[in-house]
Amino acid sequence: MCDTIVAIGPATADGITVFGKNSDREPNEAHHLLLAQAADHPTGSRVKCTYIDIPQVTHTHGVLLAKPFWIWGAEMGANEHGVAIGNEAVFTKVPYHKQNDVLLGMDLLRLGLERGATAREALDVILELMGQYGQGGACGFRRGTFYHNSFIIADPREAWVLETAGQHWAAKRVSGVYSISNCLTIGNEWELASPDLVTHAIERGWCKSRDDFHFARCYSDFIYTTFSYSRQRRARTMKLLEAKRGELTPASFMSVLRDHGEDADERWRPDRSPLTGATVCEHASLGPIRGYGTRGSMVSRLHPGLSTHFCTGTSAPCTSLFKPLWLDATLPDLGPVPTGIYDPETLYWRHEQLYRSTLHDYDTRIKLYQGERDVLEREFVEGALSGDYRSVAERSAYSAKCFADADAAEVAWLKRVCSSKVRRSRNWLYALAWRQFDRQAQLPG
Repeated sequence: MCDTIVAIGPATADGITVFGKNSDREPNEAHHLLLAQAADHPTGSRVKCTYIDIPQVTHTHGVLLAKPFWIWGAEMGANEHGVAIGNEAVFTKVPYHKQNDVLLGMDLLRLGLERGATAREALDVILELMGQYGQGGACGFRRGTFYHNSFIIADPREAWVLETAGQHWAAKRVSGVYSISNCLTIGNEWELASPDLVTHAIERGWCKSRDDFHFARCYSDFIYTTFSYSRQRRARTMKLLEAKRGELTPASFMSVLRDHGEDADERWRPDRSPLTGATVCEHASLGPIRGYGTRGSMVSRLHPGLSTHFCTGTSAPCTSLFKPLWLDATLPDLGPVPTGIYDPETLYWRHEQLYRSTLHDYDTRIKLYQGERDVLEREFVEGALSGDYRSVAERSAYSAKCFADADAAEVAWLKRVCSSKVRRSRNWLYALAWRQFDRQAQLPG
């Protein structure tokens, strides 16, 4: 389960497009940040995606990817031209392709970034490759998860929403703000669509005519769409974006991605409803509905001159810090590529100790460092957007400093959290789920 948000033009405080996404995956599906430079490739070469290899283009753009460690593609990322893309799992009535002989939606996202210099070019790349090679395959780490995909594709000048159901699709331009979650959102208005989008629905008996056609209503699967709580999460993110329309900033987007719902300050706890429900900042629990949590988050300010990206590289934005990255700068040392097994040498798993220790008594322990998190992150963001770091070397050094400062702060917070007394025990089903996740990851007790 995921959420992707965007604001363009007059909807932001300074007229600069802002993009953001939470990547929700299985609890031990470690999140990985990858920076791949632009490259030229020999004619006739091929590229190995997650399951299949396809012909490579002669030039690929530099990309910053925030991805599940085991997938070639990514759930979110940006390229050197200021194009940013986030994808969502969507559940439809069209049968899923379950053989691993096609492209994952995450592969399509990376290919769009590597080959598209604008949002529209990236959209066209995704559609061409989806039509040629198909979409599907096993999308989960340990679970046999299958779905179709939707995307927000943004650049400094415009943003598009692309939603698919197998080989059927619709796309429209964003005006102001937009949010997608794990549900189709396009109705009966779009700029682009597959030729048989309406006729297929009529033939299947999902509607009677073009006048009666509504993409989301006709193509959505009822059960998975309903129990992903995607409509509720999308309504929440749209409400938060609309409330600050004209004043939206990267910091605003970070706040939206940390949201736990209307009653977060009063009754919310991640273990309050261990089997059902979902929030934008998602925390995994027991069973098929609550089996996913936010593994990484990204916010991008898509300036036409130089885009700035803020990534956690770690799970649960409510316990994480957004740190600045640039496509022309070096990526800080994050340790080896993480896997599904605990490794304290990696950024992801070092933070996971803080996150999982906080979960033992969330509403008490988060308050031990929440204020310091906000102050430190505000310093990171203001510094990154100040314009003080004009050279590539200066940007690389500042990014490395922010990651190092965040790491040091989390070490101190972990000691503070672990020394605090648990005042209220977790729901037993929730605790059972996390004991199992910890054992699977071989996390030290």
